[in-house]
Amino acid sequence: MLPAEIQRIVLLICLAATGYLLILAWNEDMQDTRDAEYYASEPDVIASSSASDYVANDVPINVQPQQESGDIPALPSPEFGRERTVEMETNRGRLITVTTPSLKVWIDREGGDVVRVLLPKFPVQIDRPDVPFVLLDQSQQRTYIAQSGLIGADGTDRSGERPLYVTNKTDFKIDQGETEVVLSANVAGNRVEKIFRFRADDYLVDVEYRVTNNKPGPFVAGMFTQIKRDSQPPSLDESIPLAPQPFYGGATTTAENRYEKVAFDDLEAGPISFTHEGGWMAFLQHYFVSAWVPPSDEQNRFEVSRSRDGNYLYRIIGQAKQLAAGEVGVWQSGFYAGPKDQIRLEEIAPNLNMTVDYGFLWWIAEPLFKVLNYFHSVTGNWGLSIILLTLLVKAALYWVSAKGYRSMANMRRVAPAMKRIQERYANDREKLSREMMALYKKEGANPLGGCLPMLLPMPIFLALYWVLLESVELRQAPFIFWINDLAAMDPYFILPLLMGASTYLMQALNPQVGDPMQVKIMKMMPIMFTVLFLFFPAGLVLYWLVNNLLSIAQQTFVYRQVEKARENG
Repeated sequence: MLPAEIQRIVLLICLAATGYLLILAWNEDMQDTRDAEYYASEPDVIASSSASDYVANDVPINVQPQQESGDIPALPSPEFGRERTVEMETNRGRLITVTTPSLKVWIDREGGDVVRVLLPKFPVQIDRPDVPFVLLDQSQQRTYIAQSGLIGADGTDRSGERPLYVTNKTDFKIDQGETEVVLSANVAGNRVEKIFRFRADDYLVDVEYRVTNNKPGPFVAGMFTQIKRDSQPPSLDESIPLAPQPFYGGATTTAENRYEKVAFDDLEAGPISFTHEGGWMAFLQHYFVSAWVPPSDEQNRFEVSRSRDGNYLYRIIGQAKQLAAGEVGVWQSGFYAGPKDQIRLEEIAPNLNMTVDYGFLWWIAEPLFKVLNYFHSVTGNWGLSIILLTLLVKAALYWVSAKGYRSMANMRRVAPAMKRIQERYANDREKLSREMMALYKKEGANPLGGCLPMLLPMPIFLALYWVLLESVELRQAPFIFWINDLAAMDPYFILPLLMGASTYLMQALNPQVGDPMQVKIMKMMPIMFTVLFLFFPAGLVLYWLVNNLLSIAQQTFVYRQVEKARENG
């Protein structure tokens, strides 16, 4: 019969879990209604171009080429104020849709901005496979778009004035291979083509400008790319309650730091600006990332700032190019919008794979993921891969753990003598301490030695937590039976309860040392661990459960070895 206080705790846990499940069910029903309304609508587009429609500095004013001295003066723009001819139209018919097996993209013909991106291969929930994840979007509730253009003396894009492109059709479907979506415009007599190059099974889109200079003088412009984002949290929150949260914000790479986070709060002190060859500018959220990647051999200026309308601009400005009369010039960049696939990201640009943020234990997490990924290539099941990884980690730490368990076995052996000493010297703390130390020395017991088996797996546990949290490969990855998503909590709390029971068995094998209050607190630990793990990813609970079972087996084996050795000695 369980003590009354433990019964109350268990009852409260059950009530809390039931209430949480009811909230989830209600929220899912509401989400179905919201999704139906959302997918029936198109992205919002900015009203027809006028100076009042754009916030100042939403588009960079000039291009500043890198100088040898490191000083970056503004490029002279003597013709910046001249009158230009730019095609304009109302909002109707301005959107182009491009559908591939990996992406569904909406492009606004005014400026050629990417205003919505869906990811068909990543449904919002495993039981709603027809509802794709929304990464980028422009709506009344949300601003998260990818912009690009040409700026400078003859640039096509200025704050409040964007070209309106035309194309041969407004709906593109790409089932295989590579396809170019060509947008064209006539700006001040020059032919301007903005080309989006899509590949069927890739999340990287090549964005290219091709300009034919039809005027008698030179054409001077540079390309800017930027991610424009509000500070609202993602529409789909896949974080784990009561646990560390994945980073949400911007990131880039610099000469000093391979991976530099740029949070919203970092801009309170003012804009951030630096120059770097190649590089990238990204915006991160749980499992997914968008990033502009300029050519690796070009010097670029990177800027992060807050616009007057409260949005955040993560921007790259390339060097100016000059075209002679009749010459054709090309500016290009890459835009990635998709999952944090660290293998693919590493292929795209140096250090871009670090957007899979494993925290300060990345040096443990990265090898863990590689081993986990290898096991998955063999088993085809991420749950089995986690079990194999646990076996490997346990085998690697076997001898160190065995040493700790031997110390715990000695503590179990001297426990009766220790209890007698505690009763004898209960009122003399100094004498009690001396007698206990003498007993430890005589019997070769170490009260701290038993901590080692518990402490050693902790860094691996924390690193694996971030692997499971950040690795999109495990998102909605099924295991067996009721576990259909290793990155989400166990829907029936079976794994956490089994983990709690295994923790209780481990504790029963340990020596009960310390004063009565300490012993009582230790007995509460399995319940506290169970509550904590209720909402953790099922994959992480699986790792800890298997680790506990292996520890119980090893602990029992070592205890028997110690007892047998003492009997024979």
